Amino acid sequence: MSFDVITFGEAMIRLSPPNFLRLEQTQSLDLKVGGAELNTAVGLARLGRTSAWVSRLTNNPLGRLIANRAREAGVSTEHVVWTNDDRVGLYFLEFGAAPRASSVLYDRKNAAIASLMPGVVPWAKVFAGAKWFHVTGITPGLSASAAEVTKEALVAAKAAGLQTSIDLNYRVKLWTPAEAGKCMSELMAHTDVLITTEEDIERVFGIKGKSYEEAAELTAKRFKLNTIAITVRDNPLVWKNSWTGICYRNGEILRTKSYEVEIVDRLGAGDSFAAGLIHGLLENDLQKALDCGVAASALKHTIPGDFAWITRDEVEAMLKGSGLRISR
Repeated sequence: MSFDVITFGEAMIRLSPPNFLRLEQTQSLDLKVGGAELNTAVGLARLGRTSAWVSRLTNNPLGRLIANRAREAGVSTEHVVWTNDDRVGLYFLEFGAAPRASSVLYDRKNAAIASLMPGVVPWAKVFAGAKWFHVTGITPGLSASAAEVTKEALVAAKAAGLQTSIDLNYRVKLWTPAEAGKCMSELMAHTDVLITTEEDIERVFGIKGKSYEEAAELTAKRFKLNTIAITVRDNPLVWKNSWTGICYRNGEILRTKSYEVEIVDRLGAGDSFAAGLIHGLLENDLQKALDCGVAASALKHTIPGDFAWITRDEVEAMLKGSGLRISR
């Protein structure tokens, strides 16, 4: 079977204390599954696109749990590489409230995907009939071999005629800005659409503009990129933010509406933005892509877990200005 979109990256087991408890005091943990590229694949499936997620998972109950959750959300796992070695990564999410920020503790060292080597994934077969390939800057940050496979995948995707996107997604706990900058700069040569934040542009590429718009333009010119999307968040409170985005294409800036979001769970919001953006770009409509990306990610803020359990109708209703009265 061919798919509209292929994504590639790690997914982990997420464990969170309930009711704003600290990890040190909790007696139980809520279990979810999350990972940037899988989250994006889920968002696309929920918007009506066919999507497949590529990764390497350990063939044990935790690895199978991740694959089960992906399939439950409508994402194909037929191209996942299974191994009896290594392990599944974990991360612990502690929910905060102002003035205490939420925090993440990773336990992902030696996760199965970090040992994935070039030549293992049959990319030509994976990309046959597909339209789009998406990855993030998290994946190449996992290990030197994961970085090699990321480049291998991007080169194969372009050779197969796919459009490609990268969400910069800098993670300070994975690598230094210098390490990320060197690797991600090389990957830009194989990228059609860059998704990022103003902060990550400065940290990874050392590019600082006087505005979001200038930062996007400077980045596009340095790497000869056609399209850059930047998400814009204002954080007055831990659980209440203003959320919007802009797109830069060939000297033109596109904007969309801002949403005041009451946050239930912000993890995966950027991945939902990527899903909505790709959904619109598959219809060759950049304004629709930006509108859909921001609306989908605004909705994701209201949903527990990393996955965007949304529908296309809900996103379209948001774009038409649906209100907050109860739907019944």
